[in-house]
Amino acid sequence: MSGLPFGMLVEGSVSVLLAVTIGYCVVLNNRLKRLHADRDALRQMVTDLVQATDLANAAVNELKNTAMESELALKARLEEAERFGIELANHVSAGQEVMEKIARITQVALQTRAPDPEAVAPGPTKLQSALAQLAARERVRSPAA
Repeated sequence: MSGLPFGMLVEGSVSVLLAVTIGYCVVLNNRLKRLHADRDALRQMVTDLVQATDLANAAVNELKNTAMESELALKARLEEAERFGIELANHVSAGQEVMEKIARITQVALQTRAPDPEAVAPGPTKLQSALAQLAARERVRSPAA
């Protein structure tokens, strides 16, 4: 060999390998630190995600409750509107019956009274106009029902 003792060559090789191993351990240590930091960040992210999910579930439940309350209120209002509609229809029907009775009474009274030739107007009377308007309204309202 070149004059270096064999022991020195082996010890130099071992010291180079030891330096490479120490360098590799430093690199691995840095990677492990980043991995632990990422793991903590990931744990925090998962915690935040769970909290956001719980908040969203609570909001969805509140929306469901609000929707059910609104549905009940709307249903009550619709039922009340139907009752008022029926009551109004009954009042209109009763009013029409009263108008028809008044018209019949008036016609009978006009027929039993002696007509004055001067008092008889050539055009329709107010009663006849009112009856015609009532009949026209009935014709207009009947197709809607």
